[in-house]
Formats: sequence, structure tokens, C-alpha cells
Amino acid sequence: MDITEQINQLEADLQELGSLLEKAERKRVQELLKQEQKKVEKELTTKRQQKEQQAKREADPSAASKAGYTVKITSYAWDQSEKFVKIYLDLKDVQKIPPENVEVSFTERSFSVLVKDLKGKNHQITVLNLLHPIDEKDSYKKIKTDMVLVMCKKQTAKKWECLTAADKQSKEKDKANVDENGDPSDGLMSMLKKIYDDGDDEMKRTINKAWSESQEKKIRGEGMLDF
Repeated sequence: MDITEQINQLEADLQELGSLLEKAERKRVQELLKQEQKKVEKELTTKRQQKEQQAKREADPSAASKAGYTVKITSYAWDQSEKFVKIYLDLKDVQKIPPENVEVSFTERSFSVLVKDLKGKNHQITVLNLLHPIDEKDSYKKIKTDMVLVMCKKQTAKKWECLTAADKQSKEKDKANVDENGDPSDGLMSMLKKIYDDGDDEMKRTINKAWSESQEKKIRGEGMLDF
């Protein structure tokens, strides 16, 4: 199996791991999948570097001595329009290198950027398990002053809450923690309101009566919602 096929297999593995992670509900299973995901991502980065170095050696035998090392891009910003999700990568002077040195690849649920030989270094980022599928054929890159803009074409024109499924899980976990530490009376009032809204006329009369009696007891200092 040549290096290109190995890369294709690893990319397919990553996509399937991302799909499994999205469906996994048990924390232990999620952690195991994430660990495997990191291993495959690391191996994929190595294979891509090997392929790049191999291509340079074939094109220019002296290129090996000029090759820089690869650093991982760890920060980015993102935004969206009706049709696109936009990822902004700050890379000073990126507009000064040849456009072909900026390689961007897409799958339905991921994208990868490799910026080659920018001030003697390669810069790489892979974002996996996007929140929703993208149209890889209509996705593309833009090179701007000190920035690479990755344009991911949405398959459906709906608003994304987060960039990745992992971000969404983290956001929901944080929200759950806030809810658990909130005022218990807020939860009680929400529950009563739901019962009232969903109930029949008899149920509404019962709740109204109980509420009125509880307010009278509150005024007399006897307690609240004593029913």
C-alpha cells in the first residue's frame, strides 16, 4: 500500500471515528473513541509530512535539506452565513508565499489545512467531526493578508450552534451544570407551568386554587405551595 492509499485509509478511519463519537452516549466509550481519534490524527499528520517530503525529493533532490518542521495551528475563529461556515486562520505574511503552498482538503464532516514553507515552517490544522455535513466539492479557501479563510459550504441552510459536535457536547454539559446549581424554586415553577399549560380545565382549576391558597398562607406566614 503506497503512502497516498495509507492517507486515504486514515482519513476514512477518522471520518468513521467521528461518526461513532457523535452517536456514543457512554462517557467511557466516548473517551476511548477520542483517544483513538488522536492516535489516527497523529499518524495522518506524519503520513502527510512523509508524502510532502517524498514529493519534494522527487521534484528537487536538494529540497530535503531545506525542509522545515510542521507546527500545529491551535487557535482559530469562525463565523457563518446562510450558505457557508467560515474559519479564519491568522498566519502572518501567508499572502507572500505561492498559493499552491496552501493546501486545503475537505470531507463531508472535516477539513484539513497545510501551509507549507511559511518562514521556514509548515503550519497544519485538522478539524474533525463538524456539527453538520458540508459539501466538500463546493468548499474552498481564500488567501488574504495575514490570513487563510476556509469556506465550508453547508449542505443545508441552517444555523450552526457550534463548529463541531464535540463543542456542542461541551456546551450542553456546561449548561447542565448551570441548571444543576440553579435555584430549585425555578425548576419547581417551570414544572408547574408545564403541568398547567398541558393540563385540562379541571387540572388548571386545581392548580389555580392551590396557588391562591398558597399565596394566602404566605401572607399569613404559614408557608408556600403547601399542597
